Amino acid sequence: MFKKQDELSRRTFMADTARKCLGVSVLPMFASKGIAATGGAANFAPMRPKAAKSVIFLNMSGGMSHLDTFDPKEKKDVMGPNTAIATNADGVRLSQYLPKLAGHADKIAVINSMTTRQGAHRQGQYILHRSYAPRGTIVHPVMGSWVMRLSGKRNSTIPGFVMVGTRDGTSTSGYLGPKFAAVPIGDPHSGIEDSHLPSGVSEDDFDRRLKLAEAMNTRFKKQFDHKKVQGYENLYRDAIQLMKAEDLKAFDINEEPSDVAAEYGESRFGQGCLLARRLIEHDVRYVEVTYGSWDTHYDNFTNVEEKCVVLDEALSALLADLDRRGLLESTVVALGTEFGRTPKIVEHHQMGRDHYPKAFSHIIAGGGIKGGQTYGETDSKGMEVENNPVTPQMFNATIAYALGLPLEQEIYSPSGRPFTISDKAKPVTALF
Repeated sequence: MFKKQDELSRRTFMADTARKCLGVSVLPMFASKGIAATGGAANFAPMRPKAAKSVIFLNMSGGMSHLDTFDPKEKKDVMGPNTAIATNADGVRLSQYLPKLAGHADKIAVINSMTTRQGAHRQGQYILHRSYAPRGTIVHPVMGSWVMRLSGKRNSTIPGFVMVGTRDGTSTSGYLGPKFAAVPIGDPHSGIEDSHLPSGVSEDDFDRRLKLAEAMNTRFKKQFDHKKVQGYENLYRDAIQLMKAEDLKAFDINEEPSDVAAEYGESRFGQGCLLARRLIEHDVRYVEVTYGSWDTHYDNFTNVEEKCVVLDEALSALLADLDRRGLLESTVVALGTEFGRTPKIVEHHQMGRDHYPKAFSHIIAGGGIKGGQTYGETDSKGMEVENNPVTPQMFNATIAYALGLPLEQEIYSPSGRPFTISDKAKPVTALF
């Protein structure tokens, strides 16, 4: 009988074989803890004309303050030392901490009516990425895995889903299986680690090791479920193909002209945005770049101002760069966080702000989105959503709609339960 422990042992064995015998360790980046439960990507008719091709998702983990970024108010008791500034788009105002982005407001749609019931970081990030509340009996796929499952790769030689600067827990593909998992990258300058033959290992040596590994797997495949073993063999082939792919250069931001790289700033997040643009240029389907943490319980204004310097520079450069290269119309640029921050300033926390799920902000641009607009609004203190509430599920549905994905398409988990990409939430079509 095939037992869970057998699967764990086999998975560990295969990973170790790739690392020690073959001389590479890129393979585990393609895998997740789950076992593949579904088939390959299906080609469905797009839901809207001129559907976008790719997504760059910017994850503001930790709970970004909406009042100090995209939803500034007039009242000083909620704004502290921060003030609102005008932008190049009528009716769109931003925080004074985002002066460069103010010059690109005509490219973005600001959603100031985000709302959720989840005020804890882990659970909030789970819903932001997966559209479903966490349950002990199942791990739902992240948005990028859904996109890969429903639309497939655009470039067959390199990964279609990449996460930059993220924690491994937010990159798992859940019940969709390892085929649709993200390739995580820590440092943008490092690219995909161990994606080249190590020194001292020739092509002939590598081929001999592959043949040895294949021979060792032959007996194993006879004993255990063929489909599951085949899934991991496919990952080996993908890893080997990647090592030899010409488009692997997409992961090397050192190839960028110095003046272009400088526009994004020297921060890891800024360089991650530059990497995302390079990957999109090479037809990677979904890239997430994480900037954390916006958890400003203490000294909110100093921390947010410092973080906004990095965000302002990187996001402005990304929007301008995509637009300049003719990629913005085909690329959805989305920025999200798990919840907002309290309008009430906590003075005994050195002017801090606590968790606030009732109201917060996201932005979205490109991919057919009409720029220079705000959608929804909060009251004068940023406490209550007054109209057009948008949930994280609706935000994800909007991204899926921009990509022309089938929102009602059901994918079944191994237990036979049907799921959809955004938990049946409707997209905000008024943004297009």
